[in-house]
Amino acid sequence: MAPKTKEKPKPAPSQPPPAIEDLFTSLNRHIERSEFEQAVKVADQVLSIAPGDEDAVRCKVVALIKADDIDGALSTIQSSQKLPIDFSYFKAYCLYRQNKLDEALELLKNQESNSAAMLLKSQILYRLGEINACVDIYEKLQKSKIDSLEINFVAGLISAGRASEVQKTLDGLRVKATSSFELAYNTGCSLVERNKYSDAEQLLLAARRIGQETLTDDNFAEDDIEIELAPIAVQLAYVQQLLGNNQEAIGAYADIIKRNLADESSLAVAVNNLVALKGPKDVSDSLRKLDRIKEKDTQNFQLARVLDLKLSSKQKEAIYANRVLLLLHANKMDQARELVATLPDLFPGSVMPVLLQASVLVRENKAARAEEILGQHAEKFPDQSKVVLLARAQVAAAANHPHIAAESLVKIHDIQHMPGTVATLVALKERAGDINGAAAVFDAAIKWWLNSMTEDNQLSVIMQEAASFKLRHGQEEDAFHLYEELVKTHGSIEALVGLVTTAARVDVDKAEAYEKKLKPLPGFKGVDVNSLEKTSGAKHVEGAASVVPEAHEEGRREKPKKKRKRKPRYPKGFDPANPGPPPDPERWLPKRERSSYRPKRKDKRAAQVRGSQGAVVRDKHETAAQGTSSNSTSSQASSSKGASQNSVGQQSKSSKSSRKKSRN
Repeated sequence: MAPKTKEKPKPAPSQPPPAIEDLFTSLNRHIERSEFEQAVKVADQVLSIAPGDEDAVRCKVVALIKADDIDGALSTIQSSQKLPIDFSYFKAYCLYRQNKLDEALELLKNQESNSAAMLLKSQILYRLGEINACVDIYEKLQKSKIDSLEINFVAGLISAGRASEVQKTLDGLRVKATSSFELAYNTGCSLVERNKYSDAEQLLLAARRIGQETLTDDNFAEDDIEIELAPIAVQLAYVQQLLGNNQEAIGAYADIIKRNLADESSLAVAVNNLVALKGPKDVSDSLRKLDRIKEKDTQNFQLARVLDLKLSSKQKEAIYANRVLLLLHANKMDQARELVATLPDLFPGSVMPVLLQASVLVRENKAARAEEILGQHAEKFPDQSKVVLLARAQVAAAANHPHIAAESLVKIHDIQHMPGTVATLVALKERAGDINGAAAVFDAAIKWWLNSMTEDNQLSVIMQEAASFKLRHGQEEDAFHLYEELVKTHGSIEALVGLVTTAARVDVDKAEAYEKKLKPLPGFKGVDVNSLEKTSGAKHVEGAASVVPEAHEEGRREKPKKKRKRKPRYPKGFDPANPGPPPDPERWLPKRERSSYRPKRKDKRAAQVRGSQGAVVRDKHETAAQGTSSNSTSSQASSSKGASQNSVGQQSKSSKSSRKKSRN
């Protein structure tokens, strides 16, 4: 019987695809639950049923961005170009996330009516360093009801150097600084910029407390809360550093770094501030700490990509500068030279790279080359010339080039009249032997202050120093006129004394006339000047303190107290009338250091050996001596000197025992 053929199973009836309405319901549910990866899958299902559905494509792009799949979002936008959907905002945001800031900014042109696009544009400008343009956008958006606008607004004002406007802005927005921990933190940073450190500390502590409560209510884990509040912890440590509490700041920075529970930017700031606070102490440890924030698998120092995106240009510049300075302290000149060469491209338009380049050259004893580079940069970039010329003057002064140092300072016109600049220029020209040039500096400064209308008048100080300088260098007439002008205008006692001293060399009659204006010193009324002039003068006594006689009222002169003489106390049995010979002055010295010490001579005869060569004289104590030598040999393994001493000691003991036996 033939076997029956098996029947093929019937295919299961294909289930109909879910309705689009159900898929959109599921898509909405996933988005509300922040399940963005699931939302992308559901959006793909919708697009498989209805290709080109605008809502599904838009939901997919947003879900991909929320899931941090920026490349996927850009790919979806690229494949949907034929659809009548304006994806310029989403594409600009994706480019912003990829740090392609110029391309993102180009896409947002002519979108002034869209508040979301304007907000994104302000963030791009902030990252590009165009802070004033960023703040202008925030000012336009003030009337728009945008959540957390005040947080970014305050951050922009601080970065633009307008921290003084923060409180006025908050009042205009009708927002309290403690309305959120982010705003409290930013406002605290504005107080730091205004040097109100105690107020900043209190507001930062309030920000930490508010943040702890808010994040706990939102069911954040403890580690996540600490990560969110890490910027506040770093800023509090920075405030302690500014308040002079360096040990507390070092402890706080070290704890943040050790726990490693901070976001990348806060950790980088903590590392940099700790390195700056420690200075040249423990350079190797500081370099290792900076290695933690560099890009991995790179030989040269380069900040990690995430830090390059998050940190401001000012913060990155400080980190690179500290790295170079640490390399100089560690004498790693090759690495420092290599790193400095990359800085002009990293920070174009900044003065920091040329200053660090000059520092490397000075460290290599190439001061002349450093002066040349700084001078060329000052001529090429006049807006940066002030700090560059000051650095050049310092390098030249340290290298004993006073002419170049003075020349650099003279080029800084807005500080020529300041007392510090005048004193430095005079000292440099005096060191260079240009006395007339130094006097001309004084004359120019006096002329400037005579014509100035400022309240902070430093004329008297400069005139006093100028008169003293000219008197010291033989220009008595000029010094006399300066002192005379000071006495007439300011009535200074020091100027009057200088005038009398100068006039005594120029015009004795005027000196006597001005001398009468000097007030008599108290306590010297009874001193006869003529008799003092006839004496040979007072003798200097070393160690004697200068004594100023006190002024007593007439009729109340106190009699000096007589000191009671005490009889000297002598040792028992000592007769002061017959003291005897004086004690030996060397009695406290060891005997071998006294002049009377004579070392004992060694008996050379004890070492002589009688008899033929190789013979040994044996006595009746030979047996006792042999027993000792065996012990000494065994102890020589540890110390030959100790073995020798042990042998001698046992030999003497054996001799005594043998003598006892002979008596018996």
